[in-house]
Amino acid sequence: MAQPPLGPDEGEFEWPEGAVPADSGLPRVTRASALEADDDRAAGAGPPAPEREPRDEAERAREICLSLLAVRPRTRAELATALARRGISPEVAVRVLERYDEVGIIDDAAFAHAWVSSRHHSRGLARRALASELRQRGVDADTAGAALDDLDPDTEAATARALVDRKLRVARGAPEAVFRRLVGMLARKGYGPGLAIRVVKDAMAAQSAEAAEFADGVDADALADLESGDRAE
Repeated sequence: MAQPPLGPDEGEFEWPEGAVPADSGLPRVTRASALEADDDRAAGAGPPAPEREPRDEAERAREICLSLLAVRPRTRAELATALARRGISPEVAVRVLERYDEVGIIDDAAFAHAWVSSRHHSRGLARRALASELRQRGVDADTAGAALDDLDPDTEAATARALVDRKLRVARGAPEAVFRRLVGMLARKGYGPGLAIRVVKDAMAAQSAEAAEFADGVDADALADLESGDRAE
């Protein structure tokens, strides 16, 4: 008995047009009718899909919040801003966010503690810079302060020293220029001028005699000039 011929793809067969055996039990479908069916599906023909109930505003607000939270944690203020930009009314936004507060979906205190830990360890940011970032994200002063208390002065000083040591290994230039760059780097990360000066002096003193001699000559009077020069750069 002859086998049905293979189609254009290996291992896939199709009956020649009009050659479906009468006793096969299969419908007689021609290539033309199959193409017409494809066109009908693409055009949306066929039984209409059931219409979805229009979403209410609260449902839209919840979807917006959850989609944003799926990307990364957000503060309540960040979510409120996003809802306002998407046209959600203040009344609905407050109601949805209050509910998310109650069930712990949003938690500004937990966000602040996690933010301080993550940004300090990954970027070496100090309290001043971290406080600014939390404020920009709408965390209130009391909540931010509690999170910043996680970062004690000894930890902050140790992180500053590690940052300076890493930079010193590849630093080039005269000791004065290196000193200014390192103090400026710490200032941009939120370290106070007193700590920055002390840490850089100690690190350079351990590097070489030339660097130590320069560092020992830096006094408090030079601090204002160094700080103002770094801010202008």
